[in-house]
Amino acid sequence: MTLFAAARLPREILFGKGQRHALPAIAARYGSRAFICTDERLSKTSEFAEILVGLEAAHVDTLVHDQTLPDVPRDSVGGCIAGAKDFKPDMVIGIGGGSCLDMAKCAALLLSHGGELQDYYGEFKVPGPTLPVIAVPTTAGTGSEVTPVAVISDPERTLKVGISSPHLIAAVALCDPDLTATCPPSLTAIAGADALTHAIEAFTAAKRGADADLPQRHVFIGKSALTDHFALLAIRLLGRSLEVACRDGSNENARADVMMGALAAGCAFGTAGTAAAHAVQYPVGALTHTPHGLGVATMLPYVMRYNLSTAAAEIAEVGAALGLPRQDGNANGLADAAIGEVARLFNAIGITRTLAELGLPEDKIDWTAEQALGIDRLIKNNPRPFDIAAMRRLVRAAYEGDMAASAM
Repeated sequence: MTLFAAARLPREILFGKGQRHALPAIAARYGSRAFICTDERLSKTSEFAEILVGLEAAHVDTLVHDQTLPDVPRDSVGGCIAGAKDFKPDMVIGIGGGSCLDMAKCAALLLSHGGELQDYYGEFKVPGPTLPVIAVPTTAGTGSEVTPVAVISDPERTLKVGISSPHLIAAVALCDPDLTATCPPSLTAIAGADALTHAIEAFTAAKRGADADLPQRHVFIGKSALTDHFALLAIRLLGRSLEVACRDGSNENARADVMMGALAAGCAFGTAGTAAAHAVQYPVGALTHTPHGLGVATMLPYVMRYNLSTAAAEIAEVGAALGLPRQDGNANGLADAAIGEVARLFNAIGITRTLAELGLPEDKIDWTAEQALGIDRLIKNNPRPFDIAAMRRLVRAAYEGDMAASAM
């Protein structure tokens, strides 16, 4: 196949210690009224107060919605924008974790185009540009600051749903690792494991060809030369620093590596997409109500083992990016070591080892497999195909902690 590459990214990405202080000047370029989406905890911090003072000094009026909830419940978005309609903002600023950034994307969407969120479920349903979004993450995991998707929970659906469109990509991603300094070790671990899963699934995703129509019909289009670049950068940074950041949250270099890793992983999977680990997590998360990052990371070593027969070369490159020594002419050996290193790292930072430990009922294994197989946008991205028997074996292996069985 000839060289193919694709990437959809914000107009501007700013990263580094203290970069949050640039927010007033950036916002002023987009107008004089900013609607801010955050959560109750963050709204009470000194950092948030400092941001508001800076915006005021830049003559940017603000309206704050500080009731963002985890997983963005569908009906909460209507309440969020109710007061903003009369405010008539020029931009929406999301400050917080992935849910706050997704809330900002949803708010910008409905303020711009009206209707209800369910009108936009799926791919390419957003009819045009939205109000510009400035994304300021305070955790290092979801990559939502650079991706074209917002994930919400809908009470009428068992699984979480996504709105995917290039129009949802933030205008500006403003990433200051100092904002992650107060993240507790458990959140650092789960968010960072989510980011590493994004990077590895994007790098090992199927190559889906260079069809000119593909990026026009689908948001997630498989791996390419550009997404590989971002994914390997993320794997290197997270491999060397995630464990350190979990152990010592005051280590500024480790915090910066992990945040840059999450950003780069978002740049990768925002175009390449993710695969089977995410497909299984959607029904598992619905049943166990456990954090998304914890679920995908629990699944990742089993999915890597399942994919080994098809993607040994790519998994070996993952191992090299993780810092494992190359084995002359033995890609399979390095790939096997890579799977072991991912499992070791996740165990070291407290990620659950099995779906049973995550709380999945054994009598829901078959249902989980059926639901996962039905998430076509993720399953078709997996480098090794699935049928229902293979998916059941994978879920059963991850439930029982049988790594060897996941390869069958």
